[in-house]
Amino acid sequence: MEAPALHETLGQLQRRNPRYAVEAYLFVLGGLHRRLAELECPRHISGEELAGAVRDLALERFGLLARVVLEHWGVHSTEDMGEIVFLLVDHGVLTREDTDRREDFADVFSFEEVFESEYPWGAPGR
Repeated sequence: MEAPALHETLGQLQRRNPRYAVEAYLFVLGGLHRRLAELECPRHISGEELAGAVRDLALERFGLLARVVLEHWGVHSTEDMGEIVFLLVDHGVLTREDTDRREDFADVFSFEEVFESEYPWGAPGR
């Protein structure tokens, strides 16, 4: 999908589903692209893999503010990530396999744990 068409589609999605900011859709897509770039051979990725990529990207880009930024965009849990993915599927931005389910994103990790109590305070590069 071309960039102008993608932005128009995301704007429509946000208007129909105002609980998520356009930035949330773009960030989940960024996590997807990040994970796909890490693969030796292109393949389908799981909900757990995608949620982990979004988590890692948020920690890298926003550090201690990762949870605040994601929640400002309407993303409060991994379930919200799954909802965004399926909204993107419903609008033709992404495709899915028959085995993909929203439940694949359920309780992958706790935002409180990964963005606060387990924050990698001394990790290099963060």
